[in-house]
Amino acid sequence: MKEGSVQRKEQATEWLFQVQDLKKTYSRGSSSKKNEPVLKGVSFSIAPGEIIGLIGASGAGKSTIGRIIAGLEKADSGQIMFQGQDLLQMKAKERREVAQWIQMVFQDPYESLSSRMTIEQIVMEPLMIQKIGQGDVTLRKKMVREALAEVSLVLESYMSRYPHELSGGERQRVGLARAFVCQPSLIIADEPTSMLDTSLRFDLLQLMKEMGKRHQISYLFVTHDIALTRGFCDRLIVLDQGEIVEEGKTENVIDYPQHPFTQSLIQAVLQLEQY
Repeated sequence: MKEGSVQRKEQATEWLFQVQDLKKTYSRGSSSKKNEPVLKGVSFSIAPGEIIGLIGASGAGKSTIGRIIAGLEKADSGQIMFQGQDLLQMKAKERREVAQWIQMVFQDPYESLSSRMTIEQIVMEPLMIQKIGQGDVTLRKKMVREALAEVSLVLESYMSRYPHELSGGERQRVGLARAFVCQPSLIIADEPTSMLDTSLRFDLLQLMKEMGKRHQISYLFVTHDIALTRGFCDRLIVLDQGEIVEEGKTENVIDYPQHPFTQSLIQAVLQLEQY
């Protein structure tokens, strides 16, 4: 543990994260147009080790929620409670330290990995940012190897390769290793399978689920494809136009959708399965 870091505390409640009344408005870039609300008071909780599926159409606000929790965007108002602290009220230094426990896997494995860095450098970068193992190169290399082994990239040669030498599936596994190397409490996975073939999608989800069980990692799985959530997510949150319209156990939401928007998502999946 690096000096001065925020240590993971025993959970005082059943929840790891509590998002309360989260609001966000984007400017449309024109003084003649009103600002556009993207999130209209979103509230939900995530338990330790739980996999939450955040479902919605493009523009619903799914990725915005993930980016706010990860500290990549600011909310207009609301609370994100973690370890008894509101992330949105933290000073910049405190927020950077908490980032150790909240990591993100991005949608595009071709854009999210620097082409100028080796795989070893890419996975090691979060350790350097968080000053974990500072001054101990041997320890950092060991942590990188262990993270790559977790995502089934076990050959030593992976350490010296560059992203362009890997397949799309391998690149996304590197992205998952980079998120895992700091041993976070929460990984936000923003459409991580959307650029992968169908078989690779389910392989990645199975890998993520196994890692979650082994290390008590929670996931916020952001996706527009509700079919991917069955067998992977514990609960679903359905977002439509910046508001939660349905929430519940995955099987219940899929098999017995209550809201018209959720019903339309299920119907679209059923129509695709007929072809």
